[in-house]
Amino acid sequence: MTAAPASASTVRPEAPPAAPGPLGKTVAVVITGSMMAVLDMTIVNVALGRLSDAFHAPLETIQWTATAYTLALAAVIPAAAWAMGRIGAKRTYLTALVLFTLGSVLAACAWSAGSLIAFRALQGLGGGLLMPVGMTMVMRTADRARMGRAMALLGLPILVGPVAGPVVGGRLIDSAPWQWIFLINLPVGAAALLLAAKLLRPDGPADPASAPRLDAAGLLMLSPGLALLLFGLTRAGEGGDFTAPGVLLPTLAGAALAAGFVRRALRVREPLLDLRLLRDRTFAAGITTLALFTCGYFGSMLLAPMYWQQARGMSAGTAGLLVAPVGLAVGLVMQIASRRVDKVSPRGLIAAGAVVGALGMLASALLTGTPGAPVWQVVGAAVVMGVGSGMVLMPAMTTASRDLPGGRMAAASTALSINSQLWASVGTALLSVLLGGTGPGPSGFRLAYGAAAVLLALSVIPALRLPGRRA
Repeated sequence: MTAAPASASTVRPEAPPAAPGPLGKTVAVVITGSMMAVLDMTIVNVALGRLSDAFHAPLETIQWTATAYTLALAAVIPAAAWAMGRIGAKRTYLTALVLFTLGSVLAACAWSAGSLIAFRALQGLGGGLLMPVGMTMVMRTADRARMGRAMALLGLPILVGPVAGPVVGGRLIDSAPWQWIFLINLPVGAAALLLAAKLLRPDGPADPASAPRLDAAGLLMLSPGLALLLFGLTRAGEGGDFTAPGVLLPTLAGAALAAGFVRRALRVREPLLDLRLLRDRTFAAGITTLALFTCGYFGSMLLAPMYWQQARGMSAGTAGLLVAPVGLAVGLVMQIASRRVDKVSPRGLIAAGAVVGALGMLASALLTGTPGAPVWQVVGAAVVMGVGSGMVLMPAMTTASRDLPGGRMAAASTALSINSQLWASVGTALLSVLLGGTGPGPSGFRLAYGAAAVLLALSVIPALRLPGRRA
């Protein structure tokens, strides 16, 4: 095995602890950009029916506006670490904001379903860079003692977006032309660009000759591989069948490309993504915990709206109100837990959160599998699950990357972003297939929620390998 490569993630030396000013400015910029992306995704998901009517296209076609965004996002994430090493994190982040905002304006000018799908893919190219680049800038700026608090602030969009997005989207759909679904991003994007240009510190390789070369072969394997994997998993979730040729072939092709990339990344000197990060015990335990927990938690997000509408006969608006407490619980607990992880044992906090989340998910399985279960009990079980999720998601990300050298933060944030995107899609497809196999009745929801509870419980195992109380 060769030595660790001098790649995009090792261009910059570890910076000294930052003053509160630079950290606060960086966090403000990243929150603004993340808020725009999260709100856009939730608003568009609510507006698919309106877009179907506006373009006189079937809903199956319009759903590709969401799928194209996801596929473009997955394809560009692997290049984030290289781009930061080549032109600097600030320029990469500005490029991401320009792509996302430009894609929003073009989507508002779309003249057909096909053009709308293409412009949403352009948005996805920008959105795919926002998370890993923003996280890298915060990781580099925050000293180790304040990493948890900084990451807690990055969780604010997760608190606000899922609650505000459906409300804002509903108002726009009811009272404004469909173009405003995308034009609402223009003022936020402009503000984020101004803040980023003014507040972010210039960076980049000190010697342009030392900037990393692009691992083109790795990019041609990993980006299409991830896109094909997500495409196959999305089709499986829609059709409820993993064995259909339109699902199995792209999934196997994507898996083969991803496996080829892994083999290559462990052999070449400057890989697109430094997989040797997994040699670090804390990073490996953290990313494995997140993989299992993300698979169960985000996979279950599709179940609650379907349960309230299909099994209980409630309207979409009522279903949204009943789901909102979960988002609030996740966001509020995340703010507390991400700050506490700086002072308590990450192992104890995150493992306890995984147990709480699994118990809440198990209670959801039992209650949704019982016809006529009291509404408050079903919502309460989901809130318990949300409490556990808030104790796991951002604290595990913080713990996984906090003690890595500063020069490896770009590779770490890119790996964490790919990990979240991939396993959330796996969970969504898996639970969709389980639910579709028995139909959206009590037995179907019991089986799907039960599988999610097992995944959350399994995440306790790697969580117990995380470090204890910090010195």
